[in-house]
Amino acid sequence: MAPDRTPMPELTHDGAPVVVRRSSRRRRTVAAFWEDGNAVVAIPASFTQAQEREWVRRMLEKLKRQGERRAQGAGRRRPSGDAELAAHAAALSDRYLGGRAVPTSVRWVGNQNSRWGSATPAEGSIRLSDKLKPMPQWVIDYVLLHELAHLLVAGHNAAFWRLLEAYPETQRAKAFLEGVAFATSRGLGRGPGSPAGESGGC
Repeated sequence: MAPDRTPMPELTHDGAPVVVRRSSRRRRTVAAFWEDGNAVVAIPASFTQAQEREWVRRMLEKLKRQGERRAQGAGRRRPSGDAELAAHAAALSDRYLGGRAVPTSVRWVGNQNSRWGSATPAEGSIRLSDKLKPMPQWVIDYVLLHELAHLLVAGHNAAFWRLLEAYPETQRAKAFLEGVAFATSRGLGRGPGSPAGESGGC
């Protein structure tokens, strides 16, 4: 029988790196999760190369379905207007921040050329760049949550990042925006040069 030459996936369907971790402590179980923008698939060390390829394929499909379900659950209609965006912000605050972040205004703006979003804690106002609109909903939700968290913690210290731990797409969204910013800096696209809250942030 000819050897199986099916190539190992190196990227997810939307371009994130795939990392395979073999563990001698695993006997049968396989797990997949997001870590620092990478799709990590943990498998038993005893797996053959063919088993590894098959389980990586299965788990990447599982991660894709999970991401699609989360995007749908976050709101079936995209918040295109300011009123919808404010209502969506309130829902995200309730779900991930215990309703503690209560902005006085949330709106789309077209004049933010160096950041994806910004917040003014003293006023309770949040602004998102309209360049986010064509991006996946889970990316928009991350930026919106990032700015909501700034109403509670002004800087980017450990307390701030703990507020975003509950959102499952934080690392993935950060990696996505970093990729867009990199492409933009090389003249491959158009958009703000830095993710929300990063190097020039909010």
